[in-house]
Amino acid sequence: MNDFFNSGWGVWVASIAILGIVFCLWLLYTQRAWLKKDVAITEDTGHVWDGDLTELNNPVPRWWTVMYLLLCVVAVGYLVLYPGLGNWKGTLGFTAAKQVQEQQELINERLAPVYARYGNMPIEEIAADEQARDIGQRLFLNNCAQCHGSDAQGAVGFPNLANKAWSWGGDPEQILTTITKGRDGMMPPQSQFTAAEAADVAEYVRSIAGLAHDPLRVVPGKRVFDSACFACHGAEGKGNVLLGAPDLTDDYWLYGSSNAAIVHAVTQGRQGHMPAQEKVLTPEQIRLLAGWVWGLSNKPQ
Repeated sequence: MNDFFNSGWGVWVASIAILGIVFCLWLLYTQRAWLKKDVAITEDTGHVWDGDLTELNNPVPRWWTVMYLLLCVVAVGYLVLYPGLGNWKGTLGFTAAKQVQEQQELINERLAPVYARYGNMPIEEIAADEQARDIGQRLFLNNCAQCHGSDAQGAVGFPNLANKAWSWGGDPEQILTTITKGRDGMMPPQSQFTAAEAADVAEYVRSIAGLAHDPLRVVPGKRVFDSACFACHGAEGKGNVLLGAPDLTDDYWLYGSSNAAIVHAVTQGRQGHMPAQEKVLTPEQIRLLAGWVWGLSNKPQ
């Protein structure tokens, strides 16, 4: 992918833009009959149909040529003022990203009075405030539903936010940190395990989660689990919110609870990324969003 961002592509784009204008000027020059005083002379091509229908070669109208010349001037001016010549940013310094940022700042400035009362309000109180919940839900639908779903119940690989299974902790401040700073979760592949050992671990994990399992493989599976997996998930498989290691004893599975899904996680690993929202949303918006999310799994007092 980095090949699409080197300086060579900038030169290529700039060359196409400049050559396009040069070609247009050259074409107009070669068809410069409009410079002559008498432009009404037409040329008979010699093609005749139906006895009297003759094809003529008329000179280009002067107004049409002048219009194209003016458009070439406008094109040159545009390429000087705005980005269009590869990596050249233009004398005005315009970028689409800058425009979006300025628009966001204007919107946030207009909405600042609405969000002001929630700036220091505890998350629990936000979850109990009807107006705050409505705003938080709209923020969620606009910014989070793409991954977690409109009902916040997620999908395979995208956490369910409506239950109490929180890999990074479900306390208000922990949710606030997750939204603000983002999270990067990683289950490293255990390439040192044989296929049989990975299958044994899967059976042991299913057993501590209360799922159907092969009892003959639980004991060897626990030995393998204790040799490598307990460091993150704990000796009892309860997980570790500091590492984002999920609780393996509950009934929630981000990637599925089948033997095959667990074996895949053990042998191939898993990678998850929650993007930080601190540069997208204001602190007040993040607090409202955290309050709405926390309220999904906690009844407001």
